[in-house]
Amino acid sequence: MRNISDLIEQYLKQLLQESTEGAVEIQRNDLADRFSCVPSQINYVISTRFTLEKGYVVESKRGGGGYIRIQRAELPALKTITLYLSEVIGDQIDQNAAEGLIYQLEEARHISKREASLMKAAMSRDTIAMKLPIRDEVRARLLKAMLISLLTR
Repeated sequence: MRNISDLIEQYLKQLLQESTEGAVEIQRNDLADRFSCVPSQINYVISTRFTLEKGYVVESKRGGGGYIRIQRAELPALKTITLYLSEVIGDQIDQNAAEGLIYQLEEARHISKREASLMKAAMSRDTIAMKLPIRDEVRARLLKAMLISLLTR
């Protein structure tokens, strides 16, 4: 059985997919009522599953008419992917940022679930058993090489 966080995430992603604007505005309390949960559960889902690293831009407005707006951050066209990857990854990248980028590419269907799993395994600090900052530099070089190979096929 899926947990409440998974259900809320799935619901929000469905709303985003159905949106013609590529964005959705929600009232935190209304969504909490819909899922019979506390509003802090909504905050948790949004702050952990709708991050910039995972390809989302979130803005919130507090107050009586407040809302939370979630928008998909689109990746550039594949022909500019190499330049984009160099800018995003740079000379070093930590494990969380690498996994977030992999997640975003998988969500956008630029890479398969299997490719994403293999890449995450290769990005692990346990796999790259080196001291910082060398580990983050090696991770960046590996990630760029894998993504350029996959995305320019």
